[in-house]
Amino acid sequence: MGLVGIVGAGAYVPCRRLQRRSAADAHAWFAPGLKTLAKGEKAFANWDEDAITMAVEAARDALTGHDRAAVSKVLLASTSHPFADRQNAGIVKEALNLPDAVGVLDLCGSQRAGTSALIEALDLARAGHRTLCMASEKRNAKPGSETELTSADGAAALLVGGDNLAAELLGTHTVAIDFVDHFRAEGRRYDYSWEPRWVRDDGYGKIVVSAIRDALKVVGIAADAVDHFIAATPMRGVNAAMARAVGIPPDRVVDALMDQMGDSGATHPLLMLVHALERAKAGETILVVSFGAGCDVLVFRATGKPAVGGLGVSGWLARRRPENNYVRYLALKGELELESGMRAEFDQKTPLTVLYRNRRAVFGLVGVRNPQTGAVQYPPTSLMVGETVGEAGPQEPHPLADRQARVVTFTADSLTYSPDPPCCYGAIEFEGGGRMTAEFVDVDPERIEIGTPMRMMFRVKARDTLRGFTHYFWKATPDYLAVGGADAAQAAE
Repeated sequence: MGLVGIVGAGAYVPCRRLQRRSAADAHAWFAPGLKTLAKGEKAFANWDEDAITMAVEAARDALTGHDRAAVSKVLLASTSHPFADRQNAGIVKEALNLPDAVGVLDLCGSQRAGTSALIEALDLARAGHRTLCMASEKRNAKPGSETELTSADGAAALLVGGDNLAAELLGTHTVAIDFVDHFRAEGRRYDYSWEPRWVRDDGYGKIVVSAIRDALKVVGIAADAVDHFIAATPMRGVNAAMARAVGIPPDRVVDALMDQMGDSGATHPLLMLVHALERAKAGETILVVSFGAGCDVLVFRATGKPAVGGLGVSGWLARRRPENNYVRYLALKGELELESGMRAEFDQKTPLTVLYRNRRAVFGLVGVRNPQTGAVQYPPTSLMVGETVGEAGPQEPHPLADRQARVVTFTADSLTYSPDPPCCYGAIEFEGGGRMTAEFVDVDPERIEIGTPMRMMFRVKARDTLRGFTHYFWKATPDYLAVGGADAAQAAE
């Protein structure tokens, strides 16, 4: 059996950050005990983000510098898939412009789904496949609950294969136990959680600790040889307690990012792994633990080859927009239905036949280019601008999603309905040619100007609430790196 492991890694963390203090203060009359969780902030998805859109961004991050045509399998793990009967991973595949001859698979069912998908991807790598493995969560939490303050939204992606490895797999170990620390029945919006002390003592203290010990035996390494210990639990002090129980030095426990973003569910073990790979040195050992209806343990050794070619976890964490308005948070998360007015009353039905015919243009943002003149056009048409019937020139597909753009014109429209007003949109021009009218997201209209560098992001265009269908398209946002990192974060505030 040849070596397999991680070839590339990426992540996505939404820029919106609820200041936990604002939520704790809002609930002080009802649940004063929440003040103990008021430290730090949680990352949460905007109204037009979900597990699919965030997975696309994490995948783009992981695929930076890699050949997308080499990907033969796509796995998407989540406990918050937008569709129960539609291939969620298939939508991600379309957005990434991957070949049609690609296997896609959705995984779900527990907080272990992310690491279970990674184990599956590693098994596929042994068979010669290069697999894009993603985990993505948009978590719902009942207002006033502890989960509301500790949970988070986000995505992680790992490119898995058998060559050019950034992290080599040393071994895995899995136990499957129907230990119900929480559950969510079909059709329910929120999880039901059991008593935390029992989860801590019997779940993490017994099941997980035992699995870690067995994994170390399988791999054949001592506990003190672990350089990065990754365990995704929102319970403070539990990670350190588990490390102490198995003999891992306390300074090897990786920060779970609870103060910076929160617990992103099935995503979090992979997101923490990506974060560790950003700084792991050659020869260092990384142990990843995931708990949920059992336990997965994976052990890697860093090779010294860079794994993260994009923003990674650190870059997305730096791209932040603090949110102190708890009511706006509730509205954007769909927990509070606000009066939308008559302008929001229109049928959002998507003609699925048209969507299928135009899926490359809609999902992949693929335009056309005349190789003779260099002219680029979006949306693609049989005749390009300036041509007449009988004069049509040659055309070739021209993907635009990963090309930088600049603002040509823009407006902030307070009359057009938007769940996050004002509705900002305008004309953008792509590097290398081509213009389109795009909606702007994660922007402050006071900070956008003609010439502002923009990048495209895959987002929810509209939701057909009558039929339960979600329509996706591309929107423009200030290019975080092009406008100077922190300055871009300010442009979104």
